[in-house]
Amino acid sequence: MQTSVTFKNIDPSEHLKTYVGGKLDRFDRFLDNPAEANVVLSVEKFRHIAEINIVGDKLTIYGKEETNDMYSAIDMVLDKLEKQIKKSKQKIRERRSGSKGFNHVMAAETENIPDDEIERQVKVKYIEYKPMDVEEAALQMDLIEDSFMVFTNARTDQVNVLYRRRDGHYGLIQPSS
Repeated sequence: MQTSVTFKNIDPSEHLKTYVGGKLDRFDRFLDNPAEANVVLSVEKFRHIAEINIVGDKLTIYGKEETNDMYSAIDMVLDKLEKQIKKSKQKIRERRSGSKGFNHVMAAETENIPDDEIERQVKVKYIEYKPMDVEEAALQMDLIEDSFMVFTNARTDQVNVLYRRRDGHYGLIQPSS
């Protein structure tokens, strides 16, 4: 990444230049094409300000942070820029694929449903479940805050779900044989 560092109201430091350059090099893995970074490091009274503008790969990203320490300002603005780059790259991927997440619904099913109800987001969570009895699963549910628990029933060797009902009791979902 081509980097230019400008200093305002601060003595130019080769150490700050190499620090910023080293930190900006990690953005090369996010960008497909070469990019150009303009960095402005300035001091106003007790505030240390770091401004970074990255141009390239069909996007322009700008970030600014001010703190009491120049190194922390640089780190904070780079974290901001990393989030922005990831977000914009994700948007580009979604546009290219033609879909927005998990809304692969057939056209015949969507004719009578309003558009705002079609787009749903599904959060995927991977869990490890172990063999146990229903009684042991109920004891485990008392210890955790979740509203359900997935486990393998030790007697039937099938996956079961134990859930907390609104009346405070438990419900059990098991597959029919």
